[in-house]
Amino acid sequence: MTSLTTNPDERALLQAAFQSFAEAAHTLQQSYSALTARVEEMDAELAQSNDALRRQLVDNEAMRVRLDGILESLSTGVVVVDECGVITRSNRAAEQLLGASDVELRSHCIPEVLASRGLTVSDRPQRIGQSVVSISQVPLRNESGDDSGQLVLLQDITRVYQLEEQLQRKDRLAAMGELIGRIAHEIRNPLGSVELFASLLQRDLDAHEPTQRYAQQISQAVRLMDGLLANLLLYMRPVRLTRAWHDSQSLLNDSIELAAHVIAKVPVNIRMDISREVPLLWCHDGQLKQVVVNLIVNAVQAMPNGGELGISLSREPLQTLGSSAVRLTVRDSGMGIDPAHRSRLFDPFFTTKDEGTGLGLAIVHSIVDAHHGRIDVESTVGQGTACSIILPHPLVAGDGSAKTSSGCEERDVTDAERSAGEVVLMEDSSYD
Repeated sequence: MTSLTTNPDERALLQAAFQSFAEAAHTLQQSYSALTARVEEMDAELAQSNDALRRQLVDNEAMRVRLDGILESLSTGVVVVDECGVITRSNRAAEQLLGASDVELRSHCIPEVLASRGLTVSDRPQRIGQSVVSISQVPLRNESGDDSGQLVLLQDITRVYQLEEQLQRKDRLAAMGELIGRIAHEIRNPLGSVELFASLLQRDLDAHEPTQRYAQQISQAVRLMDGLLANLLLYMRPVRLTRAWHDSQSLLNDSIELAAHVIAKVPVNIRMDISREVPLLWCHDGQLKQVVVNLIVNAVQAMPNGGELGISLSREPLQTLGSSAVRLTVRDSGMGIDPAHRSRLFDPFFTTKDEGTGLGLAIVHSIVDAHHGRIDVESTVGQGTACSIILPHPLVAGDGSAKTSSGCEERDVTDAERSAGEVVLMEDSSYD
């Protein structure tokens, strides 16, 4: 050991080795410190990246939930299909229109689903149950603009279709009304002369002569024709109404009594449901009774073997007429209405009955229109029909309920209006 320390060369070599080791250790320490700092920096960057990714995932999930909410809130039915035409997603509106859940629709081909319901991709109106839809198809593109499937859109155009029908009906009825009025006036004048001469003939003939019976039949036929012409003129003349508050229960009970002669002919179970929110109706009572009687008679005649007759009265959402309104519905469990006849239900002289004149529903439409209301018809062949009258129902400020008083009346009743109100049950054959 002593020799090692005393040898100058060895000592220098050992010192050099220590010096190199010290320098290497120092370099290693610096590298370790730099590496530690870099690791800490990378940890910070990774934490920031994780936070950003976490926020992005939260935002994406919120966006997905929001988009799902928007998709489910759409009144338009949306069906997403892939490149092969297989359904991958559908919203609630599409499920309701197609009558199947999203799970039931998935993995099925959209052409088969539509064909099974008698539908096809077309802009023309198509019926699904009580709804009218138009079906269109648009390409679904990804972020790069490439096609990744199709969107099948089922647009519910029921209300638009109904409005178009109403406009067409009004134009048609206006033209027919003008023609009917002219014909009725031309017929009524000579008819009065026939009635006069028949009465004179009855007076001059002996009561036991067969010819007097013929004269009586002529007079009776003339009166029936005059009644028909009176209904024609009532339909043609713009209906002027005096509306006031009337008890709902009494008005509907009176209507049922007026239709008792028809109800008694078949076994009918009558169910009445009047909401406590609608104790009164704002209407012309005589003419609204005529509307209800016509609808009741139609409903009973649609059930020749008996059935259930439902009469309901309830509040209606504000958006239906744009103001406070009520819905009066007469429902039957009868044979239903052929879809081909729906657009002509309210046309004068249109009837599917052997003894009907085709004026009942035409007058009903005129009266409801004069009340600033509307009439909706829902029917399924073999299951029954529901005719709904939607009428304005003004509210009295303060308590939000209707009140009866003379001040509620719109104006005084004229003689012409009073006679118009007495036309209820003027002729049974006018109902259809």
